[in-house]
Amino acid sequence: MFRPVAHLREDPLLWILLLTLPPLLWLSPVAPSATPDLVHWQTLATLAGLMALSRALESSGYLMLAGTHLLRRARHERMLGAALVLFAAALAAVVTNDVALFIVVPLTLGLRRLVDLPTGRLIILEALAVNAGSALSPVGNPQNLYLWQASEAGFIEFTLAMLPLGIGLLAIVLAIVPLALRARPIEASHLKQSVRLERGLLWLTLPAYPLFLIAAEAGWALPAAGLIGGMFLLYRPALLRGLDWGLLLVFILMFVNLGLLARLPTIAAQSAHMEALPGGLFSAAVLLSQVISNVPAAIFLAEFSSDWRLLAWGANVGGFGLAIGSLANLIALRLAQEPGLWLRFHFWSIPALLASWLLGMGLLGAWG
Repeated sequence: MFRPVAHLREDPLLWILLLTLPPLLWLSPVAPSATPDLVHWQTLATLAGLMALSRALESSGYLMLAGTHLLRRARHERMLGAALVLFAAALAAVVTNDVALFIVVPLTLGLRRLVDLPTGRLIILEALAVNAGSALSPVGNPQNLYLWQASEAGFIEFTLAMLPLGIGLLAIVLAIVPLALRARPIEASHLKQSVRLERGLLWLTLPAYPLFLIAAEAGWALPAAGLIGGMFLLYRPALLRGLDWGLLLVFILMFVNLGLLARLPTIAAQSAHMEALPGGLFSAAVLLSQVISNVPAAIFLAEFSSDWRLLAWGANVGGFGLAIGSLANLIALRLAQEPGLWLRFHFWSIPALLASWLLGMGLLGAWG
């Protein structure tokens, strides 16, 4: 089935956005003809280009090969857990958190057929790891991507602003590893992971990735995404057909719905209460992420503040806690398909949220 059609049938968030759009259009003072102006098209173009490039890197097989080599060198469960956390975090910073999970979680599930491992706990750690690693990069997750494009901050400027928090979040996840896993020896050297390698696709994508980021930073995301699309249309049209184009529709609706909601007089009046929270906008983003997830929380709160650093810090910390805090959490738990894992996820993720919030508050206090 074509991906957008499947997305329409399977994604409850898309249905919620579609069903809430008519009443928001009726209640909002924004004219329907002005709704396209609520969409940040630069972000959409950047997201589309990165989706294509990330899928190409994944399809080349070399990321899977790297992960397989990593697993073969682990000597005990804790080492395996730490290696997977670092690998997942590094991938998330480059190819986004959801793509990282689609690589790391299947690798972990593959090991289950060979050795007795606590795969559920490993997958929980991987979900936390991609949330931490993606915080380091402007392209690591959708909320960073949007705030980077909307703020007009440079790639290096955004990365440096996120570095203290991202390193701290990764340290928190690594600190969980010895609590969650034993130092029991394992033997995974005989792991046989069939990987189909495509060197041509790799060498086509590797130089295109940094060039696209440079173009996006310069404000040329729209034409650059067109060039990326044309390149893969000629070289690998099936890759474009396999992309989750429905995700772009979700983002368009998020921009429109949340923009309309923010312009309702009653909502705008309540936005002033954000500053009364300890940590202000940072804590508001953390809390709102637990209700509507961190991507819509960042888009919504950006209507009331231009402080992209506080928003980015809060939205990234908000990826911990409840499973709904980040789409990456839901992806990991769905891929695992392990009974009871949803409940066990919160045993680790809620303490991680509290530790991350305290870390953010401490860093903000030292920063300012």
